[in-house]
Amino acid sequence: MSYLVPTDVVEKMVISGAMKMNMPTSTTIIRAIMAGAILGLAAVFAITVSIKSGSPVVGAVLFPVGFIMLILFGYDLLTGVVVLGPLAVLAKRNCASVKKMWRMIFLVFTGNFIGAGAVAVLMSFIWTYGFSVEPGTVGAKIASIGESRTVGYAAFGFMGFATVFTKAMLCNWMVSLGVIGAMMSKDVIGKVIAMWMPIMLFFYMGFEHSIVNMFLFPAGLINGGDFSFIDYMLWNEIPVILGNVVGGLLFTGLPLYYAHKRSINGKIVASDFEETSPEKML
Repeated sequence: MSYLVPTDVVEKMVISGAMKMNMPTSTTIIRAIMAGAILGLAAVFAITVSIKSGSPVVGAVLFPVGFIMLILFGYDLLTGVVVLGPLAVLAKRNCASVKKMWRMIFLVFTGNFIGAGAVAVLMSFIWTYGFSVEPGTVGAKIASIGESRTVGYAAFGFMGFATVFTKAMLCNWMVSLGVIGAMMSKDVIGKVIAMWMPIMLFFYMGFEHSIVNMFLFPAGLINGGDFSFIDYMLWNEIPVILGNVVGGLLFTGLPLYYAHKRSINGKIVASDFEETSPEKML
């Protein structure tokens, strides 16, 4: 069959999480940088399409292209590893540990931030002709998004923080379903369809994704957004990361694990490492 049953998928998730936390540092960083860069490009593509077409729906329909590319090429997002890593630790795999998990999370966060931030600088350079003129329509729109999703939340105090946290939970519910949906299919078309639906949903609904925001907010600051880097971290990135972690685990990782886990002995055998296809590594 071209479809894996949930029990097999859960085992695949556990193996993937363990493998990721045992990759060399350079490999983890490169995979994370490329993931952040591609997702940043996808975000600016979707916003540009939304502006030029006058329809946010069109932008949301096309945004998953970036997510699909980075998954198929085996790159890593923070929103994926924070779900898969803890499952490997929970399953007591002999090559997984809490220390290795935190190392992996830190490296992927760093790489994603570098990649997304680099695209923010490059796109801002283009919009402003080398920072010599005011940004165009897209740059101005991204600046306004940065304001509304930082100081806009801050205006509501704790309820603003709770709102962005909740939107982040719902976001990674959808994103993690996309990652795991790709694991369930053995053919490219099946993977694309499984990823497209939840990613399109999260983007159109305006949910908060920590790596997309690693592009949006630096780009917003560069292009004149009326908020500070501290505003971005306190009222967006920090609560969004926390919400992404909670949502991915609470709504996707843990329910699947406890509903479909096998009776396993906690060890990874050599055969688990023989395949290096994107779906095994993600």
